[in-house]
Amino acid sequence: MLARDRRACHTRPLGDFRDDRRNPRQNDVRLTTPATQTRRRPPRRRSRAPRASESAASSTISAPSVEPASEFTVPDTEPLAFETLGFHEELISGIRDRGFAHTTPIQSAVLPLVRAGGDIVACAETGTGKTAAFVLPLVDRLLAAATATHAAGAPPEPARTRVLVLTPTRELAVQIDDDVQGFGYHAGVSSMAVYGGAPMEPQSRALAAGIPFVVATPGRLMDHMRSGTKFDGLETLVLDEADRMLDMGFWPDVRRIVDALPAKRQTLLFSATMPNEILGFARAIMTDPALIQVGRRNAAARTISHAVEHIPTGEKTDWLAKFLRGAAGPILVFVRTKRGADKLSSALASRGIRTAALHADRTQKDRLSAVEGFKSGRIRVLVATDIAARGLDIDGITHVVNYDVPHSAEAYVHRVGRTGRALATGHALTLVSPGEERALKAVLASHAPPSSPTVAVP
Repeated sequence: MLARDRRACHTRPLGDFRDDRRNPRQNDVRLTTPATQTRRRPPRRRSRAPRASESAASSTISAPSVEPASEFTVPDTEPLAFETLGFHEELISGIRDRGFAHTTPIQSAVLPLVRAGGDIVACAETGTGKTAAFVLPLVDRLLAAATATHAAGAPPEPARTRVLVLTPTRELAVQIDDDVQGFGYHAGVSSMAVYGGAPMEPQSRALAAGIPFVVATPGRLMDHMRSGTKFDGLETLVLDEADRMLDMGFWPDVRRIVDALPAKRQTLLFSATMPNEILGFARAIMTDPALIQVGRRNAAARTISHAVEHIPTGEKTDWLAKFLRGAAGPILVFVRTKRGADKLSSALASRGIRTAALHADRTQKDRLSAVEGFKSGRIRVLVATDIAARGLDIDGITHVVNYDVPHSAEAYVHRVGRTGRALATGHALTLVSPGEERALKAVLASHAPPSSPTVAVP
């Protein structure tokens, strides 16, 4: 969907598999629950992406950007020290373990509103820290409730799900759950990610046990609700990547889920773009929501440089292999088709480059293996279709390469948003053959140039 159909959006720093609509009952789960086995991993620190050297061989391009919509307010976004915000010490320890000291603009804008209990519609650029903007105050709220009960000497309340996050993709569900686990590592908060690829029964048992923090894709959650799962004790609903859920056809399920939830609740909606349909729906299900915008609408982070390499037809693979041998750090390469991802991955592997393919036709085991290998450094190059553009949040991705020109300006923004995250420097490179010139021009023509300069990459 092109940006002219969108409204506003903006922010700054602190994470795709789509939920399988063809067979929604074949979904998967990652869970941490007292009724099963508690998953607990040490939090990982984020690293800064190193700068790449410059080369005159590449031409620079303008990253998409549009002015903010007037109906959204742009609040104070001055950075705040986390230790001054009154979070529980266990949560502060988790924040400190992950290497964060100050809030990003979207966090500065949203944190006090979430903690106050109001409804929020927030528009933010990719890679700007919006996940932590809702995870931190919600985890802190769970800790506060447990502390108050203990201090009063009252018996523990019956277990119930208090927080539900809806997200469009499996990978994003996993990464939000990872953030809950990372920040809440010292707090003992239990969470669960429900998504495609696993039997229903273990998930049903965990939901029935009242896991407090659930992150789910809409299709699988609807399966559970049809089987009798209820969320009568829910306190907070988060709709993350709302525009993506609309694009992927999940909106009818989202509407049905919301209709079945308690009317008295806090509702938070986060989106990179704001179509009229989403904004209208948000107003219908919320009470006087605050409309928050931080940064530029539908724009890549300012820490990303953008460049184009014009390559003769049939020579892209050889050029890319040479580029990859000389470029530092983990590199994410985007192609348009699943067959193209497999073909390019095999071609690069035959040239001695450690690579893997990521797309929807691969098994869940293979997809998780590819992502984990990329995170650990065992795989240096990940070749992916656009399913990865919304979900991957991996430390230190230095370059995003568009092997195929993306189909829209929005797709470009979300692809390149995998680098330059958390204020790190990133580089976006688009390879263009003669037959793709018109597609590139269409992507760039729908947006005004950015206010910050761009630089070339090797």
